[in-house]
Amino acid sequence: MDYRGRFRGPLKGISRWLTRLGAFGGVLLLAALAYGGSKGDRLDRVLAALNAARDQATHMAGLGIASIVISGNQHVSREELLAMAGVTGTTSLLFFDAERAREQLRHNPWIADATILKLYPRELQVGIQERTAFALWQKEGRVSVIAEDGTVLEPYVAPSLVQLPLVVGSGAHKRVNKLLPVLDRYPSIRDLVWASVLVSERRWNLRLKNGIEVRLPETDIASALDRLATLARDKNLLSRDIKVVDLRLRDRVSVRLSDRAAQARADALSEKLKKKAGNA
Repeated sequence: MDYRGRFRGPLKGISRWLTRLGAFGGVLLLAALAYGGSKGDRLDRVLAALNAARDQATHMAGLGIASIVISGNQHVSREELLAMAGVTGTTSLLFFDAERAREQLRHNPWIADATILKLYPRELQVGIQERTAFALWQKEGRVSVIAEDGTVLEPYVAPSLVQLPLVVGSGAHKRVNKLLPVLDRYPSIRDLVWASVLVSERRWNLRLKNGIEVRLPETDIASALDRLATLARDKNLLSRDIKVVDLRLRDRVSVRLSDRAAQARADALSEKLKKKAGNA
């Protein structure tokens, strides 16, 4: 007796019923999404709930993340990295979007680049390349830590970074990478500098630790610093009682005495003229 024909009809009915049930479920899902979309951020909540349920299911199936290896971080903590990447205790390795996580990590100013590898069955590797703190930038009384390209890394200064060179003024963070390498050629001058001030976003003034202001030209800073280093070595220029050293002109060096030194010079000159008049 052939039973295939006997059961073919009921099987088709069950198949049609399952298909309708799946379609009905799809309609319910679309309705939920549409409702969520009509209610603003409820769509995000619906999607988040669906993703959480999916991750929980795959986690229970043995595709959760059991091991996380992080490398390259110094200023960004492990907890911060995981939070930015969207990794939680129930994250599924199977559905984890590594490229999206990489882009999220790169939003942090400390992180220049990131690499994320999913190693099945249950390991995630996160490697980052951090920017290097290059200088401190002061603008309108606020000091930030900046990278060589001018990126603001931190809006405050950690104790371990207070010895970085200080630059001041609007636009100084974008031009410091041109100044500091030149200053490094003249360590005898560099070590005397307290702050480098960008004037009108065109040229630099160096404020020395002893209060002297050195005015540099817009171009050919190296030649000006070379002259200054020579005068400091041969004439002890930067040890004298002066207020300003002006190097903006190539063919001369102008010096302004401090008020005390200027007064002493005026008194000496006056005394000299008196003696000359008396001898006459």
